[in-house]
Amino acid sequence: MPDHADRAVVAVVDDDPRILESLEYLLESADYAVVVFPSAGAFLESGCLATIDCVISDIDMPATDGFGLLLAVHAIRPALPVILITGQPEMLGRLRYARADHHALFTKPFDGPALLAAVGDAVSTPD
Repeated sequence: MPDHADRAVVAVVDDDPRILESLEYLLESADYAVVVFPSAGAFLESGCLATIDCVISDIDMPATDGFGLLLAVHAIRPALPVILITGQPEMLGRLRYARADHHALFTKPFDGPALLAAVGDAVSTPD
């Protein structure tokens, strides 16, 4: 895990290594500490949930999807901001049936400055 003294820590969960790398570079360029995970299971099993200030998760992943991750995270830390992203806009229809307790939603390709603004807003909200 990177040194994150005095920096907000953002966990990125996505099964696409290119997205993980892209988001890691984007967030680090804005001075966030970043930890990346290739699956929801890897994130949940990492034991770092208590040290995270914001989660960015893909929705469409094998095994536990982004909605399942959102529910698991909020069962432990209900106020932790979770930003959902998806490359499949048709997944957005499922949001009507999911609890609306995510912090923000983006479709891929996402706008980098808008995503950074959402992360900034998320980490400034007290947990």
